[in-house]
Amino acid sequence: MKAGTVTDSNLPPLQPMPADWQRALAVVAHPDDLEYGCSAAVASWIQDGREIAYVLATRGEAGIDTLAPAESGPLREKEERASAAAVGVRVVEFLDHRDGTIEYGISLRRDIAAAIRRHRPELVITLNHHATWGSGTWNTPDHVAVGRAVLDAAADAGNRWIFPELAEQELAPWNGVRWVAVANSPNPTHAVRADRGLEQAVLSLLEHRAYIETLTDEDPEAYVRRFLTDSTSAHSGRFGGKPAVVFELFGR
Repeated sequence: MKAGTVTDSNLPPLQPMPADWQRALAVVAHPDDLEYGCSAAVASWIQDGREIAYVLATRGEAGIDTLAPAESGPLREKEERASAAAVGVRVVEFLDHRDGTIEYGISLRRDIAAAIRRHRPELVITLNHHATWGSGTWNTPDHVAVGRAVLDAAADAGNRWIFPELAEQELAPWNGVRWVAVANSPNPTHAVRADRGLEQAVLSLLEHRAYIETLTDEDPEAYVRRFLTDSTSAHSGRFGGKPAVVFELFGR
């Protein structure tokens, strides 16, 4: 996942992300979405003693042109588990929707609502669900479908009459989601300082070496460090001059 970012220091200042929470759940479409999006924030939150789990809709099996899905899927799953461990995340789950053809709908909402009921987070994190990135570059259907479904499933998880079959699986309703934070949104409202977690974020993204090597001829570490330095600096003018991971925050 590659995304451009627009800097505009004339916009209102970004607000600090809420700090009065203990558990978060990150739900995205592909391996590498969080590593390109917000792993520096995840690393700093885990340093503070918070609990964060990852749920991925796919195994990223269609993401490497030179590898067939049967080979790519297990490789990218392995890379994702290693990249999560690099920032301190121990729980990584896969929903096994098909990479590249995720459909927004009841099945996706149910799977995400079930994950929210399992993990019972106060904060849910996802990736940009808007049609474009901040640069005006077109977003992918997978990101749009998953991001939109996460916003809906955060409410679905707390309604006992939506997906009542989940209760039969001993997944009781969870109405404790207080916020959904959308990383890499073109309309950020909040931010987290990136400097504390940046080195872990570099190591985390570097774990996606097989994927990165298909994107660039540049040395992988140089590419990763440049990308994360640029992306976390892009909105620093709206956050006291500090490198930042930015989110569009929705309260519930």
